[in-house]
Amino acid sequence: MNMTPRNLGLILAVLALIADQGSKLYLLYGAGFAAMAPGEAVPVLPFFNLVMDWNPGISYGLFPASSWIGTAALVIFSLGAIIGLGIWLWKLTSVSLGIGIGLIIGGAIGNVADRIVYGRVADFFHFYGFGYDWYVFNIADVAITFGAIAIMYEVLKPEHPNPSEGGT
Repeated sequence: MNMTPRNLGLILAVLALIADQGSKLYLLYGAGFAAMAPGEAVPVLPFFNLVMDWNPGISYGLFPASSWIGTAALVIFSLGAIIGLGIWLWKLTSVSLGIGIGLIIGGAIGNVADRIVYGRVADFFHFYGFGYDWYVFNIADVAITFGAIAIMYEVLKPEHPNPSEGGT
């Protein structure tokens, strides 16, 4: 297989989706978190808990959907974004953009799958320490965050002059 930015992005999208959905299935059904009350925590490390949290909104609980119409709107919006990113991925020549867009697509599909199956997104990971708390999140959120970082890297990286153009 030719490792073009598109192929790399597609591979990363699939890997992010598998990691996200696999971890959610294990934590919900293998570890029994589905039976836990929302907010109930299992301490793992002095700075990390596994917590059962159902997020009806998007990142950081923004725009919570309080009905099936709101959930459907979030699914439709997310699917539109996934399609748009897929079109962009198909035309890429940049490896860092391929990485970023692939991770975002995989994470977005993982969270859309939750919305379709459960009506909300399952979140489990909670870091805290020194008086600070971070939001509860899942592997899809991690993939989306690192995807956004890869895109920002591509946009902000310094341009190097092409030696064949006689740059100084």
